[in-house]
Amino acid sequence: MTTFTKVILYTDSDGYARFKEEKIELTEGNEKSQLSPWLNAEGLQLRHSPVGFESDFHCTGKPQWLFVLQGIMEIGLRDGSTRRFGPGEHFYSADTLPAGATFDPHIHGHCSRLIGNDPLITAFIRN
Repeated sequence: MTTFTKVILYTDSDGYARFKEEKIELTEGNEKSQLSPWLNAEGLQLRHSPVGFESDFHCTGKPQWLFVLQGIMEIGLRDGSTRRFGPGEHFYSADTLPAGATFDPHIHGHCSRLIGNDPLITAFIRN
């Protein structure tokens, strides 16, 4: 069976952001076009970030898919590791603040920045 790899940015039990992957089985469609089951979505938001864009560390308010449409986005984690996403790539951002926690700028969240000389255009899809 064909699968889609869902890249997930999440908050681990220690409060730090990490990446993991899980498979979504493409159980619908036919031999010419394998599809996942329908996934719920609340809304779509498009973002344009100019050259030089860089964020502070933050948590995602509500889990959402992020698809890069143009440019290169780099996500930085507290451990110093980074991961880059280019046009056509995605991640599921579920790096939310743990229940009952107050944001600690030394533990929580991730940061993002644009790499290169093209504006960053992204699509957020909340579910």
